[in-house]
Amino acid sequence: MRAARPGTSRAGLTLRVVREGAELAALSAEWADLYARSSAATPFQSYGWLSSWWRVYGTPGRLRLFLAHRDGRLVAAAPLRLEHRLGCRVLTPVGGAQSDFTDIVVDDAEGDAGLRDLRAGLLAQPGWDVIDLPEARPGAAIRRLAEIWDGRAWTLPASTCLQLPGQPIEQVLAGLQGRRAQHVRAALRKLDALNVSVTAVEADRVRAATAELLRLHTMQWKSRAINAQHTQPRFLDHLAGAAQALVTEDHGALWEYRVDGRLLACDFSVIGKDFVGGYLYGVHPDLRARVDLVTMLLRTNLELTHRLGKPVLSMLRGAEPHKARWEAEAVVNRRVMLGRGSRAAAYAALAGVRRAGKELLKRRCPRLVAKVSAWR
Repeated sequence: MRAARPGTSRAGLTLRVVREGAELAALSAEWADLYARSSAATPFQSYGWLSSWWRVYGTPGRLRLFLAHRDGRLVAAAPLRLEHRLGCRVLTPVGGAQSDFTDIVVDDAEGDAGLRDLRAGLLAQPGWDVIDLPEARPGAAIRRLAEIWDGRAWTLPASTCLQLPGQPIEQVLAGLQGRRAQHVRAALRKLDALNVSVTAVEADRVRAATAELLRLHTMQWKSRAINAQHTQPRFLDHLAGAAQALVTEDHGALWEYRVDGRLLACDFSVIGKDFVGGYLYGVHPDLRARVDLVTMLLRTNLELTHRLGKPVLSMLRGAEPHKARWEAEAVVNRRVMLGRGSRAAAYAALAGVRRAGKELLKRRCPRLVAKVSAWR
């Protein structure tokens, strides 16, 4: 195995850069230990998710995995890849557009002193102009790093995520306005009358169940504009591998829904430190025509969230009308850009212009934007 290139050392922290995808396999246990010590990390920064994504989508030679050790222990990691955009060398997150939350991973015990050491180590590394993480949730380590960044740092609004309190659906109903609560109660009665059975998929069946999920997902979007990414074999390859790892580690849950023994829906959720997040589902048109799907899926995921003691159920990215009618709390991710030099400033300025253009399109063509947002 090729040795990772040595980096810089400051106040006991040593930074090295892993550039070869083959080296990821050796990091499984060390990464899992760091993940457990980072309260801000989400399942999209777990080893299972990142290693599966890189295996399927990674470009050889582009990995830039920054690993920070103190006294021989991994205390921070920045899973990034090198891209060239607009004349800049840009470090973007491993996990790409398939990840709803993007971040670095930092041991809680490191505090701000550790972040300052990490900042110094990153700035000392050659070969990049901008670090660009597009979906940093509140409390993300990258947002804390941006606050103390030596140089230029920019943040822009990113995706909106709607979330509900981690309570059984009957308690969530109490917070809904009269007519909406009546609609949900009617939907629940219809589900009970239909006798929909819900089964958690064990880890050894996750790969096969993920294939069924995407088959149903494709059927669900038939004759409508589906996210083309979800129809590609490599997305199935990634999601099946990642879901199996997450379910095995209790960082994910996969559910199957049956009526009279017939499989009609599958739903995959991620399980974070302080949330459960509904990631992707697939539903047969026969079931879609008979039940309120959102109510069906939320009931299962709210029960899981409550049982695990997580404070919120996140519906992840997107504020589509079928989510908004639940009167959920809106939480906005931030795009975080950390730069050095004039190229970084130009890159961030253009990102701001593009963001303004999207906001203008949203105001002038809300239906089009809503349609695109609903692809997932």
